[in-house]
Amino acid sequence: MTELSKPAKHHTYAPSADWAAYRARASMYQSIRQFFAQREVIEVETPLLSHSGVTDVHLASVSASVQTDSGQAQTLYLHTSPEFAMKRLVAHFKQPMFQICKVFRDGELGRKHNIEFTMLEWYRPDWSLAALQAELTALLSTLWGEPLEPEVLSYRQAFLQRIDLDPMRATVSELQAAAHRLGLMVRLGEDRLAWLDVLFSHFVEPTLGCDGPLYLTEFPAEMASLARVVNDADGFPVAARFELYIDGLELANAYDELANPEEQKQRFEGDNAQRLEQGLPVIPIDTRLLAALGDFPVCAGIAVGLDRVLMALSGKRRIDQVIGITTLMA
Repeated sequence: MTELSKPAKHHTYAPSADWAAYRARASMYQSIRQFFAQREVIEVETPLLSHSGVTDVHLASVSASVQTDSGQAQTLYLHTSPEFAMKRLVAHFKQPMFQICKVFRDGELGRKHNIEFTMLEWYRPDWSLAALQAELTALLSTLWGEPLEPEVLSYRQAFLQRIDLDPMRATVSELQAAAHRLGLMVRLGEDRLAWLDVLFSHFVEPTLGCDGPLYLTEFPAEMASLARVVNDADGFPVAARFELYIDGLELANAYDELANPEEQKQRFEGDNAQRLEQGLPVIPIDTRLLAALGDFPVCAGIAVGLDRVLMALSGKRRIDQVIGITTLMA
């Protein structure tokens, strides 16, 4: 058998990422840990499995069946982020902390998604959202090896600039008309948030951060999730949060954290009501998190998708080029 006729080696198990991607990931982790060590932010660990999943209707938890000490099968959930457990630590210790860990979101597969991926999350008690944004900019500058000055744009400004539509004032019929004007023929009924989401994902998001990093701020109040709601300069209620975009890809999501257990409980219950309407499973509410929020300090927190950061750093277009062994290959 000649060299040319020999079968290719490793074709059944070779990773999709090259060795340079693994070296780049190791270097990124080292830089992140050094960055936080210099700022006296402590690295922590929390469980991957929890008795409660995420109620957000746009996220699906991966569940696992485990055996308890009584021999009974019990359903637990792999976390979609370490947020709930880390907030319990923040409530108790009132200290800045970070974590690098695997997280899981069911059904998320594609060019920029994998069911199992890596997240950096950190919390800063007694910090404002603006201070956290400045720290993220400092971290990005460290990773990129040069000073970065991200653009800042509100959700409303992004809609007005990209598709000449005011998302704060537009009615459902106006949102539908805008979608049709732009060639998007879908039926979403009277679900205003669904119309905003489809317009955002198709016509706004792909344009964000194409000329450098961009912070998108002041989302509609209905998109607050676990963030506080405040009024913007024009008096509209908005979520106190921001997202980081590079080349149309969301890399980070930050909150001025809500510390009101009753309000958070109402949001969780509202999520589950929507789940029932949409035929989705109702998720047990994390009562330990709600208890912790009663002792929670003023705090800013952020989650960063490290696989996407690595994509941006290395100029890769697909997540399998930086993960190597994806869920479909495992």
